[in-house]
Amino acid sequence: MFRPKLPSMPQPTGRGTPPAVVVEPTTITPGTPASSPTPDAPAPVASRPTVQLTPGSALALAAGGGAVVLVVGAVLVSMLLAVAITGVSVALVAVVLRLLVNDMHKGR
Repeated sequence: MFRPKLPSMPQPTGRGTPPAVVVEPTTITPGTPASSPTPDAPAPVASRPTVQLTPGSALALAAGGGAVVLVVGAVLVSMLLAVAITGVSVALVAVVLRLLVNDMHKGR
């Protein structure tokens, strides 16, 4: 009852054989150079798109980052202020209740 149910024919989970690579034959016509690189030639480098920052876009990026920092800072300060106000309010209520309880015990 408490034994796990295992499949009767489990699939292999280890490293399997890699899939077969299909090589398509190419035709070589006389007079065209072979496309195999020579040992002296540098390997081709994959081109990556580069980001060009103009002064205007850099200024916009800096202004956007500054705005994000200001907004996050304002939110955090307002949350801290809300916690502080709540703490002061709870402390005042505790003092008032303590005074009322003390007055009731003294019989005033």
